[in-house]
Amino acid sequence: MAGGLNKAALFVGLRSAKETPHDQKKSLGNIPGGHIMQYRNFGRLDFKPSALGFGCMRLQVLNNNSSQIDELEAVGMIRYAIDHGVDYVDTAYGYHGGTSEVVLGKALHDGYRDRVAVATKLPTYLLKEPGDAQTYFDEQVKRLDVGRIDFYLLHGLNEPRWGTVRRLGVLDWAERLRSRGDIGHLGFSFHDSLRVFRQVLDGFEGWDCCQIQYNYLDVNNQAGTEGLQYAASKGLGVVVMEPLRGGALAENPPQQVARLFAEYPAKRTPADWALQWVWNQPEVSVVLSGMTTMQQVVENVESANCSGPNSLSESDLHLLDQVRDAYEGLKPVQCTSCEYCLPCPQGLDIPRNFALLNQGTMFNRLDRSRRTYGRMDDKQRARSCVECGVCEEKCPQHLPIRELLKDVDRVLGRTQ
Repeated sequence: MAGGLNKAALFVGLRSAKETPHDQKKSLGNIPGGHIMQYRNFGRLDFKPSALGFGCMRLQVLNNNSSQIDELEAVGMIRYAIDHGVDYVDTAYGYHGGTSEVVLGKALHDGYRDRVAVATKLPTYLLKEPGDAQTYFDEQVKRLDVGRIDFYLLHGLNEPRWGTVRRLGVLDWAERLRSRGDIGHLGFSFHDSLRVFRQVLDGFEGWDCCQIQYNYLDVNNQAGTEGLQYAASKGLGVVVMEPLRGGALAENPPQQVARLFAEYPAKRTPADWALQWVWNQPEVSVVLSGMTTMQQVVENVESANCSGPNSLSESDLHLLDQVRDAYEGLKPVQCTSCEYCLPCPQGLDIPRNFALLNQGTMFNRLDRSRRTYGRMDDKQRARSCVECGVCEEKCPQHLPIRELLKDVDRVLGRTQ
């Protein structure tokens, strides 16, 4: 059950919450830039995670095959991160077509297992029968080959999957895993609205942690800032994913944003600004980065070394507010994804269509948005709109949805 941490039931070899910064520095040795890794609180647990966590979802691959990880490079990157203070590594059943867990397990040989907390996730999207969860868990244990799984998360909970989890008795099953010591702690990752996030948090007393998408653009999206603070108030460790919006906030920013960064006295890369903004939130326990190259690992470790809660100035925060406003001003559709327009009588996923157009335009990624649009079920795409107008009657923003959907298909439906 949740509550105070039984250290023997967590994992071996991690520094405790009581270890001093002097001890940390001694144990970590030399760090690039002369700094040492920063450690944070993890809800009510007696565990101090590194500010940076290693997310094993975007490892370098061979032959453009997402399931064929460059193992030598990936193992080197993961071990470099651990050698420089990272003590939280995250993967999932489906990452890299199922090979991420295998490669992570290999990276943790030679004594590295005892230096990290291992997190992976149950594929809730595949659950059909009551026994499925145990089947997938057994497969994950074999893939990882690390013994106990320290943090086991229910992957990608949304409203339908939350219903499936409850219907199949997954929470009771997971409690039994925890009581037997097969897992150390239980949590969930999340992609849905704040309303559903609160339902999940309040619907089960045994959560130890949650994982949410959060960055300076997503303050009001999904769980958002309100969800972050609510989870922290309930004593959960909060793991942040997508701090760079899938890399969009790390790449060459649009002209309006680049000008703001260039004119500001303090100089950071766009990626560092985005990471520091998340680390500035005291409720955040650990920030995951899905790193693909060794250079990204080195740079992110150095960023983490310089991080801290409430470390940004009022001027820094004002800059990032301006950057957010600049990005928002580039959105061709001012949709808030409230979903009041749903369900569409024709089955269109209206908010997703608008999100694809917005993201492609804001981040100069129209090619990606077009590919995603092309893979959508035809009935969900904008071109299937019959202009019935039901959505417009329900839209609190009073958007001309029918005309905007035509714009989506005109831009994203183009052949390349």
